[in-house]
Amino acid sequence: MLTQLLEAFPDQIRAVYRHFPLNIHDKAALATQASEAAGLQDSFWEMHNLLYAEQTNWKDFSTDEFTNWAVEQAGILGLDTAQFETDMLSEELAAFAEQTFNDAVGLGINQTPTFLMDGASIEPNYLTPEIFESYFIPLAEMKDKMFSDCPEMTINSDQNYTATLVTEIGDIVIGLNHAIAPFTVNSFVFLAENDFYDNVPFHRVLDGFMAQSGDPSGTGYGHPGYYYSLEVTQDLGFDREGLVAMANSGPTANGSQFFITFAPAEHLNGSYTIFGEVLGNCDIGRLFSSTKILAAAESMRHNASRIHS
Repeated sequence: MLTQLLEAFPDQIRAVYRHFPLNIHDKAALATQASEAAGLQDSFWEMHNLLYAEQTNWKDFSTDEFTNWAVEQAGILGLDTAQFETDMLSEELAAFAEQTFNDAVGLGINQTPTFLMDGASIEPNYLTPEIFESYFIPLAEMKDKMFSDCPEMTINSDQNYTATLVTEIGDIVIGLNHAIAPFTVNSFVFLAENDFYDNVPFHRVLDGFMAQSGDPSGTGYGHPGYYYSLEVTQDLGFDREGLVAMANSGPTANGSQFFITFAPAEHLNGSYTIFGEVLGNCDIGRLFSSTKILAAAESMRHNASRIHS
């Protein structure tokens, strides 16, 4: 699995291996020590892979039998067996094996194998070249566009703001409602002026409901690096098409993703920040909902996001 990924993405992925010698297995620590002892002779992976390949043959050995077997395998690998045995049984490597176990427990890891990417646990069945190419790599590549903090408030409450989304199917002009949603409009303007929305797809288009965008990775999981709370009011609801609102994953999780409604969607009332509305005679629902346009919308990009004040 990891070999496949490393071969498919040699420039994007680096694999870092950490031991977790579970103390419920009588030879787990010794296996760790054996691979590390081989590593001292530049043969870590050779011993590591051999231990895994031959596990069914040595799993019922006593610790002494396993030690003798490991020394024999070291000889087959062309290692200095006397040095290997000395290193394998040394206090230093025994302490190292114990420390690696404690480190894993301290991180909350409780099983083998456990896969972490950027510190987050991922399921083994996600470790495929297809998922990495369509999901993990796009998310990793957008990190350079992310920010560490919410932007300062810079919008002028005495001015009116509009945004023009320049798309492959034409311009979409949005009036921004900073009186209702000042933090949302401020963030949207900030991201647009910092090119966050350039060349971003509408990654989710649901006929008769809405089109969603604002994620540079195109996966539906991208965000600007910061979150802020919802801004909702009972005075404004999803009672018509063309409303522009922030997508979120919770009441404090507005980010960068937004959607444009194609029709009334009153079941969304109170759960999403409405911060703008499509202006002019642009029939946004009809524009997106035809079969021909839907096909284009799947690969649609914002070529620019112009903010006017």
